[in-house]
This record gives sequence, C-alpha cells and structure tokens, in this order.
Amino acid sequence: MAFSTQDSDEVLSEINVTPLVDVMLVLLVVFIVTAPLLTNAIPINLPKTDAVAPVEQKDPVVVSIDDKGQVFIAKEQIDLDRLQFRLQGAKAKDPDVRIQLQADNGVNYGVVAKAMAVIEKAGITKLAVITAK
Repeated sequence: MAFSTQDSDEVLSEINVTPLVDVMLVLLVVFIVTAPLLTNAIPINLPKTDAVAPVEQKDPVVVSIDDKGQVFIAKEQIDLDRLQFRLQGAKAKDPDVRIQLQADNGVNYGVVAKAMAVIEKAGITKLAVITAK
C-alpha cells in the first residue's frame, strides 16, 4: 500500500503480496476439488458384441537381394532389368501394392540403390526396407 504523509512528499511504495497469495491458494483448492467432478462419473455397462474381423491386409511383394547380388521376387530369381516390368505388372493389378525390400548384409550398396531406383521407376511409393533386430 502506498501511504503519504503531510510532513513529507515521499511516497511509501510497498506491495503487500499476502492477499494475492491467499487468493491464489483459494483458486488452487477450488480447481483441485472441482477437477475430478468434471469427468463423466456415470457408471455404464457397455453392450457386448461379436468380434469384428480386421480388414484384410494384402501380402506385400517381397524383393530380396542375396549376398551375390542376385535379385528375387518371392523366391523367383529375376534380372534387375526385368524387375521394373514385373513390378509395373504388380502395380497394374493392385495400385496400392506394397514392396518389402530385403538385402543381405554383405551385398554391395550399389545393387540395393539400383533396386530401389527400379522400384521408384515402377511407380511404387510404398516401400519398406526390412532389417533384423
């Protein structure tokens, strides 16, 4: 509070924070008490239903590269040049086709990069690179 006296022109400027702290503590108590009441406290027994089968996921096309750099589609060996045509055929059958790329740890990175480029040229956007844990 600011007090001034008639004897001097000096104003005492002190802020009394005790009422502010009291109000804040009261508000805190009010919020603590009312917060649990804001949740839905009505007990409801939900009905039981039969289990719904999940949406069928189509199997992805698996492209594998062994340690010698040979490319396989679902255990069938294929040249890297023919890979694009096979993948375009798979995309024509299913526009939402997914590709899983598995490459041996010892395979040259260039072969993997070429395979990824061929997959991209085939117009397939859903590609997962599979690794071991």
